[in-house]
Amino acid sequence: MKTRLIVLVCLLLSIDTMAQKKKHTHSAQAQTVKDEVIYHIFQRSFYDSNGDQHGDLEGIRQKLDYLQELGVTAILLTPLYDSPFYHNYFADDFKKIDPRYGTLQDYFHLVRDLHQRGMKIYLDMETQYVTEDHIWWTHGIDNPRSKYKDFILYDDPAHTEPSSIIYGLKGLKGYDGTYRKITTVNLNSPAVLEYNYQLFKYWMDPNGDGNFNDGVDGFRLDHMMDNLDDKPALPHLFETFWNPLLSRLRKVNPAISIVAEQANWASYGEDYLTFGGVDRVFGFQLCTAIRSFDKTKLATASEATFLLVKDGRQQVIFIENHDMPRFSSGVGGDLAKLKIGAAFNLLTGGIPSIYYGQELGMSGTTAQFGATDANDIPHREAFEWYASNAGKGMANWYKQNGQWKDEFNNNKPFDGISLEEERSNPTSLWNFYRELIRLRKQYPALIDGTYKTLENDNDHVFSFERFKGTAKMIIVINLSEQAQDVVINIEAKDNKLKPILGLTKPAIVQNAIKTTLSPSAIEVWQIR
Repeated sequence: MKTRLIVLVCLLLSIDTMAQKKKHTHSAQAQTVKDEVIYHIFQRSFYDSNGDQHGDLEGIRQKLDYLQELGVTAILLTPLYDSPFYHNYFADDFKKIDPRYGTLQDYFHLVRDLHQRGMKIYLDMETQYVTEDHIWWTHGIDNPRSKYKDFILYDDPAHTEPSSIIYGLKGLKGYDGTYRKITTVNLNSPAVLEYNYQLFKYWMDPNGDGNFNDGVDGFRLDHMMDNLDDKPALPHLFETFWNPLLSRLRKVNPAISIVAEQANWASYGEDYLTFGGVDRVFGFQLCTAIRSFDKTKLATASEATFLLVKDGRQQVIFIENHDMPRFSSGVGGDLAKLKIGAAFNLLTGGIPSIYYGQELGMSGTTAQFGATDANDIPHREAFEWYASNAGKGMANWYKQNGQWKDEFNNNKPFDGISLEEERSNPTSLWNFYRELIRLRKQYPALIDGTYKTLENDNDHVFSFERFKGTAKMIIVINLSEQAQDVVINIEAKDNKLKPILGLTKPAIVQNAIKTTLSPSAIEVWQIR
């Protein structure tokens, strides 16, 4: 499940000569971010700036130094708009920021600070659903003559029965006991299309002056579908809704970047890239393969993920996000495996995305509390700033109320998993993430080089190369906890290797690399 955003009504775009000059200036600034590494933030759980235990926009702004220290260049926020649910999906009002996150001025302050640092910001948008408190519902229910009469779907001509959402649900219960009815927006309505255009355009260029320093650099489209939830009333939305919307937005800012969260996680997203009008999709299949530690699955998913992407389109590569159990929980907190996950996340290709706290090895699996959104809180817990898990900025909002408040306890004091404990430890996961991001900046082939799987003779060793022009990097990963002998096939001209990361000293014999890898080894070699 997911959801939605914010805003005010948009202004008409007037671009004079000066505005065009400003626009070009900002575009040049944006291009200086050569290596894009996204940091995906569940902002309610990140950093609390005002002591109410809810993470907020000012808290993110205060931690931009931290993000740059880690090496990330962009942030992706979950929805900001007003909602009765803690995750802010399913909106009461798309034009209003959740007051727990701060004010519109707090938001603009954050955006300007990001752009001054050469960083980008992406917003999560889901405008396909609204709650019973949204004006489209309250004004349109039982009122076929309402000016919002076709903004939501109804199951009857009298407009007394708003249609269900995904899985046939009519509403949801929040972790704090709040229950709200939810319905599906009528994406067939020209008025809804125009509303979305004005909404998205506002966040791109809030004052309509053609200078995007105060606007977002792109959007994440949550739960995007061609046929929304397989409803007969909403077919062919790529053609009738999404492409018309995105085409108009690109006329406002051609540099805007759109990433679709494909609703079918088993998909590689090629239909979205070919027909959906988006620039990026999420590498769900590669994520699944990485989490499996299975060589065959990794090879299949890697090749399909990268080789199917053409015409400048991209894949966002990740190993965890706000909708799934933490990677650390899947590997039992094993540091060596956590580092392997980091290597796949940052070295295989595409645009890497790091979920907040992933760089620390934070844990959390989906809970079983019944029909409530509390089930996802364990992998959305407070970022661990301190060894004691107590201190200024800790966003422990989920411990304030609700019958489950005492059961959210993945964050344990003095367990070695916190920024305070890991920052000064040279072998920590956090420092390993920093090292990998530094490698990317040092060797451009690791940023946008072409991916190619390298064959080898060991079922426990995965090897691949990244190449860009004459520059080439080889990455070898031992997926097992035992030492492994391996022979890796390479091209005849690749006869000189420079070790960049790892301890192995490889030997080249007859167009092959022969070496012995230590348990869970991660090796990066440069072809010279």
